[in-house]
Amino acid sequence: MIGGSVGNMIEWYDWFVYSTFSVYFASAFFPEGNATAQLLRTAGIFAVGFFMRPVGGRLLGRIGDRKGRKSALTTTVTLMSLSAILIAIAPTYDQAGHFGAAVLLIARLLQGLSVGGEYAAGATYLTEASAPGRRGFFSSFQMVSMKLGQLVGLALQIVLQHTMSEATLSSWGWRVPFVVGAIGAAGIFWLRRNLLETEAYGELDESGADGPAADRRGTLRGLLEYRREFVLIIAFSMGGTLCDYTYSTYMTKYLSNTAGLSRTDAALVSFVAIAVMMLIQPLAGALSDRVGRRPLLIAFALGAVLGTVPLMTALGKVTTAGGAPALMLTGLVIITGYTSISGVVKAEMFPAHVRALGVALPYAIANALFGGTAEYVALWFKDAGMESGFYWYVTACSAVSLIVYVSLRETRDAVFFQPQKAGADREVMAP
Repeated sequence: MIGGSVGNMIEWYDWFVYSTFSVYFASAFFPEGNATAQLLRTAGIFAVGFFMRPVGGRLLGRIGDRKGRKSALTTTVTLMSLSAILIAIAPTYDQAGHFGAAVLLIARLLQGLSVGGEYAAGATYLTEASAPGRRGFFSSFQMVSMKLGQLVGLALQIVLQHTMSEATLSSWGWRVPFVVGAIGAAGIFWLRRNLLETEAYGELDESGADGPAADRRGTLRGLLEYRREFVLIIAFSMGGTLCDYTYSTYMTKYLSNTAGLSRTDAALVSFVAIAVMMLIQPLAGALSDRVGRRPLLIAFALGAVLGTVPLMTALGKVTTAGGAPALMLTGLVIITGYTSISGVVKAEMFPAHVRALGVALPYAIANALFGGTAEYVALWFKDAGMESGFYWYVTACSAVSLIVYVSLRETRDAVFFQPQKAGADREVMAP
């Protein structure tokens, strides 16, 4: 659990600090226009990283199914380290014109490749390494590590805000978190090289090496035998990933750019709310082991459909930092029904020979379409003077996911792995 989670933490730290520190470096790469226009351009590059995630999901999912979960995990952290270094040394507009923005774009493309495979590799590894009946609990630590990475980024931002002036942060201080990320990724690379491979993959390697499923391991041909699951995961992830990025990644910017809180107060509010959310992930995961996955998913979607508009409206009107944490935490508690178990549900829907690819590719597509564009769409609505339109957009996507959750079969009791027998090429999955 530790080996599969700690690396995930640094991956998502690097992914999120781009968004949290963009308020400082946006003007360095895009000096034209007002603050919202500058953020809109950096959000566009942020979204481009998401569109590389399906490519990363395809490539690294194949590696995970063919070469092993450990191999995919070490590859993802290598790519993330390279991207962090590129952002740390990227020249500004004053130094190199638009070349600096091009370097930023290349770095985000590498991050997209990395994270596109990281989520699936981590979800598959943690789920396969868990005992039956406790998969929800142990796999929830993937989200714990993701939020911990975000908290480390926010904590560093708060420290830098209290030790550097606004001018210094905008000049060169924003580079510090990317240097830290590159160093951390190098350490995690060593840790992941010493991970044990999961038993499920090891048994598949032995029992499926010469079986009918061998040629389809990690291939699109093998994945397309599970078309229904592929489509379900895209719709399954639509509302969840959009809400997650709205209430966590975008919220710091929303509180400062819309509500009018200072950047320091907005970062502190996000830190407190996300810290509490992180702590309740294992509780929700353990609950799903007892009552099933569907009740938690349905509760999330109902809460998102009914609560998004009033919560976002109230958050946009807060005038002091004291009133924001409870509102933000309410939204984060609602989406915990999705975040705590989304990885395990996806992994439970596919057999071992296409599990990493099956989790990676459809989830990456959903993230590219909905999660990665969340910040851009929100800022577009704001720039157009129709900010409340974004709240209704989130509500509509959550409603689509609600329909999927209601019709979804329960996966908690799925037979997770069954060695291939002569003439068999599919796992037996419980109804």
